[in-house]
Amino acid sequence: MYNSLISKFTKQLEEIGFEIELMTICVIIIIFVLQNFGNKIMKKIILLYFILLLSNGANCAIESDSSYNLYKDKIVLYSDLGFRSAPFNLRNNFNEDVKNLKFKHNQKAVLGFGINYKWFGFRLGIGLPGNLKPVSRFGESRFFDLGVKFNIKQTFWDVDFRNYNGYAIKDAYKWNDSLDKLKPNDIRKNTSVASFSINSWYFRSKAYKMQSVLGIVGDFNKTTGTWYFKSSFNIFGVGNNNKPLTPTELIDTTLNRNYSSTLSAIDIGFVPGYAYTYRQNNWQASMFGGLGAVIQAKFYNATGNTRGLLGLAPRIDLRFVAGYSKPKYFFWLGSDFDFKSISFRDVKYNQVFYTLNITGGVRLDKKQKTKRKD
Repeated sequence: MYNSLISKFTKQLEEIGFEIELMTICVIIIIFVLQNFGNKIMKKIILLYFILLLSNGANCAIESDSSYNLYKDKIVLYSDLGFRSAPFNLRNNFNEDVKNLKFKHNQKAVLGFGINYKWFGFRLGIGLPGNLKPVSRFGESRFFDLGVKFNIKQTFWDVDFRNYNGYAIKDAYKWNDSLDKLKPNDIRKNTSVASFSINSWYFRSKAYKMQSVLGIVGDFNKTTGTWYFKSSFNIFGVGNNNKPLTPTELIDTTLNRNYSSTLSAIDIGFVPGYAYTYRQNNWQASMFGGLGAVIQAKFYNATGNTRGLLGLAPRIDLRFVAGYSKPKYFFWLGSDFDFKSISFRDVKYNQVFYTLNITGGVRLDKKQKTKRKD
């Protein structure tokens, strides 16, 4: 069923001039993910999403240097307010009533200040006092995020290192008799997550610029879109300071893997997708959507012993940016998602790193020096 439906859209795109090599790879990856991952409902959602994406892309490829603006000769001053989050869950048949453990950390709002001019860019982020969630339920959390973004011709690169310490298992009172509904969560101050990623996006259209999507040093003049390939290299994992990630009350003592204190992986792969930007009267909205797979070396450490396996894992690429932009000022609401997963026969680890922020700023013309007349 999947093959026949997708082949119709492939033929439609061939007729209007899309490169068959790109479409063939996209179709192969989509079929692979549909046949090997997710339940029936999720498969239908993914299929519907990509049918809409493919049909939308058939009418949106624009190749024109007039599609975008870059304000490299302006001094850009901006500020942003938002937060980052990295919840994860462990899935297993812990007992008849518990199949999924949800780990969440506390959050702090982050206020940022930045400046851009020509090739130079700098941003300083400051964590605001206080927590967004009650400390009595989620404990204290510590974060460290370091990122570098840059462009090379038709590619955009994003290098990130993230570290989150201090989590709480939601609704642990259901199996832990020492907790109740007033204090429902099991606070795990030693649970930590780390991730190092190198991602690059290659855009088929030279007229599609990531700087114009992000909206600080650029924007678009009209509605435009393009296919892209995202390549991704990741090292990530979760640990609990040499103690089992699974609560003692839920450990199946017959399986050594249930005593795992760390789960980690190294993977590399590709995610084909479509980037689309809508522009109307200075209002602009951009969306990235991609679906692919990675080759993954995955490891677990239990009772001091480490074992490794080789496998495949699905990957989704999502990004949303919307707002208002004129040459002299702008404001944006943005969010991006980084999904990661590790799957063993009886244990599944799913992680999502995501950001949500509001950004506003001004673009100032540099004052021109005038020669003094005697």
